[in-house]
Amino acid sequence: MNVNPTAPAPSPLPGLDDAPSVYGPQGRSRWLDVDWRTHQRWVILDGQPINVVELGEGPPLLFLHGLIGRWTHWVEQLTAFASSHRVIAVDLPGFGDSPLPAQGGISVPIYARTIERLMEALNLSAAAFVGHSMGGFTSVELAINFPERVERLVLVSPAGLSTYNNPRSLLLLSQARRFKGIFNRYHALVAAHAELFAQRPRLRRWEPTTNLVTRHPDRLPAPFAAEFVWGLAAPGFIDGIEVTLNYDYRDRLGEIACPTLIVWGARDKVVTARDAAEYERLIPNARKVIFEDTGHMAMIERPVAFNALLEQFLSE
Repeated sequence: MNVNPTAPAPSPLPGLDDAPSVYGPQGRSRWLDVDWRTHQRWVILDGQPINVVELGEGPPLLFLHGLIGRWTHWVEQLTAFASSHRVIAVDLPGFGDSPLPAQGGISVPIYARTIERLMEALNLSAAAFVGHSMGGFTSVELAINFPERVERLVLVSPAGLSTYNNPRSLLLLSQARRFKGIFNRYHALVAAHAELFAQRPRLRRWEPTTNLVTRHPDRLPAPFAAEFVWGLAAPGFIDGIEVTLNYDYRDRLGEIACPTLIVWGARDKVVTARDAAEYERLIPNARKVIFEDTGHMAMIERPVAFNALLEQFLSE
C-alpha cells in the first residue's frame, strides 16, 4: 500500500487517513517539555553500560535506532505512546551514550543477543518492537532467534536485503575505512556545532548526511535537527556500515511468526524502497506501507501519520 501524506488514500488500517498531512511534527512537540534526564539510565550487562530511556506504563514497546541514530530519533513516538505503553528506547553499543564493547566488536547477532539480555534485565518477557534501518535488521534477527520475545514487529526501512554485499556500499565502506580520521573529524565538527547547524535550513540542505537520509532536511524543526546532528559522531558508525553489509538472513525470514508491519519512504536514498515488497513476500503475515515524498526516516519525517499507523497496528 502506498500512502501519499498530502492526500487521503485507501487504507486497510482505519484511522491512518485521518492523520494530518504534514512533514515533520505538527505544532509544538511534547518531547520539548520532557526532562529526559529523569527517564535515562544505564543498564550494565557484563560490565558493558547500555543507555536506556524509559517512560510510561502498560504493554512494552521497544524502539531500536538505525546506523546514524540514537534514542532521540524516537522522541515523537516516545511521548505519543507513553500514555498507553511502557516505552523504551535503547542506544545500541557504539551509538549515542552506549560505548563500544570492550571486546567482541559489534554484529547483528551480537546486537540481538544484547537486546534479549537487556529485556531480561528489564524484566520484560516480551514486547512489540519498532526498528529502523540497522535497528530493523536487529529486530528481525531477534524475532528469528528469540521468537518468544517479539509480539509484534514494525520495520522502518530495514537493512538486510539489498544491503547485503551491495557493491556500492562495499565501496563506501572501503572509502570510509580509508578516510576514517577525516570522516570522524567532519562528523564531530558538525555535531559540535549542532545548534548553529540546526538553525540554518540552508546548511541542512547542504550537509551530506542529513540530505541523504531525509527528503526535506530544511523543513524539520530546528530543535529536532539539533538532536539528529548530535548523533552523527558515533564511534560505531564505520563498524555499523559493515554490520549491514556482511550478514545474510534472507533464507530465515520465513521463520518470523509475529504480525509484521513494514514502513518505507518512497524516496529512500539509503535502502531502496523496492526491498519493502521483498520483505512483505518473505515474511509470513506481513504487509507494507509506503509513504510518498519521504526519505529513509519515516518516523521523523512523517511522525503524525507514522504514529497513527503504529497505533492502529498495535491495537489490532
